[in-house]
Amino acid sequence: MKTLTIGKVARLAGIGVETIRFYERRGLLPEPPRDGSGYRQYQVDAVVRLRFIRKAKDLGFSLQEIGELLALRQNRDATCGDVRSQAEEKIARIEEKIRDLQRMKEALVGLTCRCRSNGPASECPILNALESM
Repeated sequence: MKTLTIGKVARLAGIGVETIRFYERRGLLPEPPRDGSGYRQYQVDAVVRLRFIRKAKDLGFSLQEIGELLALRQNRDATCGDVRSQAEEKIARIEEKIRDLQRMKEALVGLTCRCRSNGPASECPILNALESM
């Protein structure tokens, strides 16, 4: 079976070489065997795994959560329901973040509405409110 260099894997997966090394250190990607010169020799499945990691990151999963998803993928006893539970937990955390961001936005909009944009910064209602919080 043909092996790939780290540079080729990086290009095919759409990530940087240092990112691959980082994922190896974090245990998300097994460190591949090396050839006689010490170069890493990756199999094609490394590209598939790295794309999985990248897509999971795009969906907001942390590296720890991605590790859990990868473990479920390899666990013969795991079910689709187990994966769904992980996704539902992530959705709940995202919804909580959205609520927090909405509260922050509303508070900032309220402060911004009180600012007339003229006058010295020392009298700015936004800065005064932040100082008094």
